[in-house]
Amino acid sequence: MTSFQDTEKRFEEDIESFLLNIGGYEKRDMSGYDKEKAIDIQELIAYIETTQEKEWRKYVRTYQEDAPDKLFKRLNQEINTNGLLFVLRNGIRDRGTWLKIASFRPESSKNLDVINAYNQNRLTYTRQFAYSPHNRNTIDLVISLNGIPIVAMELKNQAKGQSVDNAKKQFMYDRDERELCFQFNKRFLVYFAVDLYEAWMTTKLEGNETYFLPFNQGSNGAGEVGGAGNPVNEEGYATAYLWEEILHKDVLMDILQRFMHLEGDNKKGRLIFPRFHQLDVVKKLVADVRINGSGDNYLIQHSAGSGKSNSIAWLAYRLSSLHGIDDLPVFTSVIVVTDRKVLDNQLQDTISGFDHTAGVVETIGEDKSSQDLKNAINDGKKIIITTLQKFPVIYEDVEDNKGRRFAVIVDEAHSSQTGDSAKKLRSALADTEEALREYAEVEGIAEANLVDAEDKLVKELLSHGRHNNLSFFSFTATPKEKTLEMFGKLQSDGSYRPFHVYSMRQAIEEGFILDVLKNYMTYQTSYRIAKDTPDNPEVPTSKGVKAIRRFQELHPHNLQQKTAIMIEQFRDITTNKIGGKAKAMVVTASRLHAVRYYHEFKRYIEAKGYGNHLDILIAFSGVVNDGGIEYRETGMNKTKDGSSISENQLKNEFRTDDFNVLIVAEKYQTGFDEPLLHTMFVDKKLSGVKAVQTLSRLNRTHIGKEDTFILDFVNKTEDIQASFAPYYEATSLDEAIDVNRIYDIRTKIRNYQLYNDEDIAKFLKIYYKKGKQGDKELGEMTSLLKPVLNRYADMSEDEQYDFRISLRNFNKWYAYIIQVARMFDKELHQEYVFTSYLDKFIPKTVSRDISIEDKLKLEYFKLKETFKGDITLNPNTVDSVLKNPKEMDTAVKPVEEDELLETIIERVNDKFQGEFSDGDRVIIEALYRAVKNDQKLKKSAKSNDSQIFEQSIFPDFFHKSALDNYEKSMKSFEKLFHDSDFYQAVMEVVAKVAYKDLRSEK
Repeated sequence: MTSFQDTEKRFEEDIESFLLNIGGYEKRDMSGYDKEKAIDIQELIAYIETTQEKEWRKYVRTYQEDAPDKLFKRLNQEINTNGLLFVLRNGIRDRGTWLKIASFRPESSKNLDVINAYNQNRLTYTRQFAYSPHNRNTIDLVISLNGIPIVAMELKNQAKGQSVDNAKKQFMYDRDERELCFQFNKRFLVYFAVDLYEAWMTTKLEGNETYFLPFNQGSNGAGEVGGAGNPVNEEGYATAYLWEEILHKDVLMDILQRFMHLEGDNKKGRLIFPRFHQLDVVKKLVADVRINGSGDNYLIQHSAGSGKSNSIAWLAYRLSSLHGIDDLPVFTSVIVVTDRKVLDNQLQDTISGFDHTAGVVETIGEDKSSQDLKNAINDGKKIIITTLQKFPVIYEDVEDNKGRRFAVIVDEAHSSQTGDSAKKLRSALADTEEALREYAEVEGIAEANLVDAEDKLVKELLSHGRHNNLSFFSFTATPKEKTLEMFGKLQSDGSYRPFHVYSMRQAIEEGFILDVLKNYMTYQTSYRIAKDTPDNPEVPTSKGVKAIRRFQELHPHNLQQKTAIMIEQFRDITTNKIGGKAKAMVVTASRLHAVRYYHEFKRYIEAKGYGNHLDILIAFSGVVNDGGIEYRETGMNKTKDGSSISENQLKNEFRTDDFNVLIVAEKYQTGFDEPLLHTMFVDKKLSGVKAVQTLSRLNRTHIGKEDTFILDFVNKTEDIQASFAPYYEATSLDEAIDVNRIYDIRTKIRNYQLYNDEDIAKFLKIYYKKGKQGDKELGEMTSLLKPVLNRYADMSEDEQYDFRISLRNFNKWYAYIIQVARMFDKELHQEYVFTSYLDKFIPKTVSRDISIEDKLKLEYFKLKETFKGDITLNPNTVDSVLKNPKEMDTAVKPVEEDELLETIIERVNDKFQGEFSDGDRVIIEALYRAVKNDQKLKKSAKSNDSQIFEQSIFPDFFHKSALDNYEKSMKSFEKLFHDSDFYQAVMEVVAKVAYKDLRSEK
């Protein structure tokens, strides 16, 4: 009986068995390999002779017996100039002769000559590949294409005490990158480090700087929910997918032809080899479309760090040339809908590496109009990159789409895909012939008879729902309910799931993004507000509470304390990260908050003398008026030499060493990729997708970036965890929306009896009128709405609110329903057209503005650290199921009763006080009494500006007053002199309040 074999040699033999018997390879030894030239030139010549007999004869006629040497010389010249990948795809040219170095499989199976040439490729594998003329080192397994080594594998075996890490080290330290075969993009194109459980890969050997990427499926298999690693393979090795799938002859050749690409130049660039999930999602999508054709939708939930831009580029290129099982092209055009310029450029650069045919990619950027988009669609351009916003302009001008099919790739699928622009996109691209037949059958009339005065209405109805000529491929990391129903895959239990998943958890565990929940700190704000007026006016409750909260949030003392915490935290922690290059973002609640923080940061930095090492930028839209002064982003942001920084320059300026902190209000909370961003200070309520997108600005990796840090003044850790939970692994939807609920809202609207069928009919007669619009028709149409608006004006305020909410719910949900279902309800659609227009004329609610800032004062304020640690989710406890609303007409009007200001203040204080001691209050009250009684100080306040008063005059008065009180009550005032931060904070807030109050006194 033979003993069981668990050696590395046995591992090699098992891989060899597949490659030889199934994988399409031939075994080859080292006899023909020239170690100096790093090539088996006779193998290459044999391939050329077989596939290009005429060209080779011409070449030999030119060079005679020197032909092999000349071939090698010219091959090396081309490779040194353009790289091996380029040469494999494009061949070499020498003295009027074009020689292909490899043949690739065509999309169509009709070209037998090209298929035959592809089958003549000489794909070989060699075990223990002795590559060097300088030593006896060997590589465990090497794959060569027509004599050129292209894949290197080092195998390790845990049974013998070694793992994939040993294989990585072997490539890094035992393989000299100066050897010809290891030089970048000259011979080997990819290196795999493999053991019994994991596979890693790199495309460039750089000694100890070599960067290996995981090439694993994920713990539950490719495209499934899970973490890092590979699933158990009950039928063999856990890493068998590498040689059974990736290294199979046809797959490897497909990767060389349609996936690998050079990013940058051949000297300092990098070769991109698809990660496993990228290859897997493109392969599965292409396979599904090849069998089923156009007409299906696909949701791809890929986390940040998934390499989405490359996945989209590869998918777009594959779909643009894809042939179905009938051997005919599946799509006329592939349309990529994006708002990112970076993707536009990357898509073009990536595809140009595969296909050098001019005009394959048509980008409709900012410099082009909607008419350029219309022309690109009408001309049948293979790949069109555009923004969603260009479709409403041209949707009626696109030519008849009969027989034309479109693949629409949506970058960042979200709720905008349910809006008006998305409807116009479908209208522009839909082939409505099938819908026309269906509608005629429903109406019981001949198709020819549908062409009447209702042409426009019928066209709109026909564009609803899904269409067999449209396929949507939607990429997002954070799908919402509507996204899942519109693009997700319907399950047998009625739920919806993504077609393919690369989860946030897997991206974190594989090291492609950082876990932003790993280092989280929260602060609790405690304060007490008092009424600073003898009056006790009545104010609306909800507005009063908001006003009081806003007064606290914008109070100078609040901003001062938080600014001090943020800047000192930045100096203590952040500046030491990423080799001293780490940056921070401050997320504020409003544009006014951002402007106030900007000034507070500037003041603190100057007061502390930090200006040589710390500077800030601000990002907000439009104009902010604060105290009669108008602030704009461009006016506030200055370079070191005092030049204004434009909006377009801000991102680049922030990347320089001149700036460390970016204060934002809404802007840059999504789509901002800055790998040096390490720390985030949050002073804004965040929840749901918004929380995930905002905090994820920190997750980009960078050399030397090992962690991130979030300091949150507002949100609770459990709320942040709840926001991340649906997107940590895979997101699903419980069930489809009940489309019939739309009739319930319609009935409710009609019950108000503001309009009837006759009103709708008169309106639509004008709205859908054929021919040129007359000069009175807009007036007629709006005049028809006036009686409806008059009846609305006669309703009570509560009735108006209910009607208005129901009307908007009806329009919102109908616009969504018609994208997932074809209702063919003409009357319902007519009502939607009418109510959509009516909604524009419903008067905006005029709320009573209240101003109570001058009636309030902040009695005390305190910040206390409440949590510091890891709030990362546990995958076993995550609930990732979103729930569709069971009712469409949902809105509860807040009860708006007036309450006395004093009562509202007490309610706010009851909720937010608790950490400020009575002793602290005694200190502030005593010091403030001293201020109010000092006539000399009052005179100084009236005759000086706030800066001179607060920084030069008040500190001496405060110190003397504090000492006087300390002598009277040492116990009460000892905290003031034992805690310098407390002393400074109290002095600053009392100074600001004192200046304002003393100047206002008679």
